[in-house]
Amino acid sequence: MINFFEKLYFNPKGLDWIVIYSLLPISFIYALIVYLKNLSSKPTDYGIKIISIGNITVGGSGKTPFAIELIKNIKDKKIYYISRGYGRKSKGLVEVKHNNKILCSVEDSGDEAMLVAKECNCDVVVSEDRIKAIKLAKKRGANLIILDDAFSKTKIKKFDILLEPKEIKNYFPLPAGPLREFYFSKKRADLILKEDVDFIREVECINCNDQLLLVTAISNPKRLDKYLPNNLVGKIYLKDHSYFNKTEILKKLKAYNAKRLLVTQKDFVKLEKFKFPIALLKLKLRIKNEHLKKIEDNLNAK
Repeated sequence: MINFFEKLYFNPKGLDWIVIYSLLPISFIYALIVYLKNLSSKPTDYGIKIISIGNITVGGSGKTPFAIELIKNIKDKKIYYISRGYGRKSKGLVEVKHNNKILCSVEDSGDEAMLVAKECNCDVVVSEDRIKAIKLAKKRGANLIILDDAFSKTKIKKFDILLEPKEIKNYFPLPAGPLREFYFSKKRADLILKEDVDFIREVECINCNDQLLLVTAISNPKRLDKYLPNNLVGKIYLKDHSYFNKTEILKKLKAYNAKRLLVTQKDFVKLEKFKFPIALLKLKLRIKNEHLKKIEDNLNAK
């Protein structure tokens, strides 16, 4: 079942707009507080190159696959990927990967950080306190930090890459809409990249010949629809970053008479320990060379 607010934010129709407009006073106050807070912030230079990959909307805009593709394109750098670790069951600073060794479970890292750890040749740290993590990375000899979802961290000097979805149907701030700030705040970014214009999603469906049951715990799961194969027998949507119950999934597989679970890579890092038969929606982002060049130029600038 699609979350009510996901529908309100990403696909509002008809009477949804009555709810949206009724929430506008709260949205204005919220966004104004965020704006004034950011206006008063002065960024601190931590003496290390930092690239932030963020968005101005809630939900998936491709930050994690973008980070993976970017890291794979950067050569000759000791990279630390730093994330808050959304959905993790741990607290504080946790080292997820160091010197090519995974150091914790997906429950302690969160799904996105674990996916980066498995896909990329970089160290990975999760921490609510990004500055603490930055200092650790610098102490460990990093010369580049990729900072996840940190557009709002205006007290950190960084090169801000802002990802925009292909289409925004609701331009209001939270809670009336999906925007974390006023829309004009995106002008703070050093590089604004739009899906299907500046970067393109490519999806490969692996082991997708059997009867498939889609099970996913991502935000706005309807965005997967255009990539789904025809032999799908059902869809199960869980809340973003949710963990999976083995017994419940086995029941669903039998109920739908499915041969395999169809999952995203983000879901798979939480499911692989259960040894289910899996079909994988493998996502890759293609970033235009001109934008990779801009990022490279920033890295090489003094």
